[in-house]
Amino acid sequence: MKCLSCKSETMIDSKTTYFAHLPNCYLIIENVPCKKCSQCGEEVFPMSVMERIDHIIENVGKFASKVCVLEYHQAA
Repeated sequence: MKCLSCKSETMIDSKTTYFAHLPNCYLIIENVPCKKCSQCGEEVFPMSVMERIDHIIENVGKFASKVCVLEYHQAA
């Protein structure tokens, strides 16, 4: 896979923290799988991961107050 920012061919499997500012809270999801460029640090999420994140975002509003921190593999 080629990096979208620097066009390097050095995308590696990694994990990152996903942040979102929702209407009723801040959402932090830790250890989210991604591809990360070893040259510039650009991160790309696979479609399956983005679908799971969307599902988490849809459901977090039911129980979140101000700040919600979740572990990806437990919440997905």
